[in-house]
Amino acid sequence: MTRHNDLKPANDDDVFEVGSRLRTGRLDEILGFHLRMANVAIYQDYSAAMGDLGLTQKQFAVLELIAANPKVSQIDIANQLSMDRATMMALVNRLEGRNLLERKPSSVDRRRQELLLTANGIEVLKQARNIQEQHELRFTERFTPEELEIFIDSLKRIYSDILPVPTQSD
Repeated sequence: MTRHNDLKPANDDDVFEVGSRLRTGRLDEILGFHLRMANVAIYQDYSAAMGDLGLTQKQFAVLELIAANPKVSQIDIANQLSMDRATMMALVNRLEGRNLLERKPSSVDRRRQELLLTANGIEVLKQARNIQEQHELRFTERFTPEELEIFIDSLKRIYSDILPVPTQSD
């Protein structure tokens, strides 16, 4: 697939015209480029959709993980989301500051902080889920159910050996 002549000196026919779309060159063949562009599209739509609630994708993920795993530790969530401890602590501090979650010492291990959603956190998560469902549909409706299943399974194959694979809740 590599074309060695794509680095030849430009002639007048090859010069970029202002206002036209850029040719992607070899980027069109790079999986990471397409994943990045898809991520940008999803991120921009998500940010616009969640604007009124002011929840980032990571904050939403943390609230979902706490809802699915009451009394989970922030270290366990950080591991699941492949985040460092300092970033996770800052994220939890922000959510706690908004009264969306609370930290409590573990009854089993006092060094461990357990996370629980507050009543306000439950309410915000309900609203966020409704918004997120509409956001998700804007992208998933482009695929048949079978295509979507294959696509998601294919994406999981990219990170399954590197990152923890999310599991379906019971």
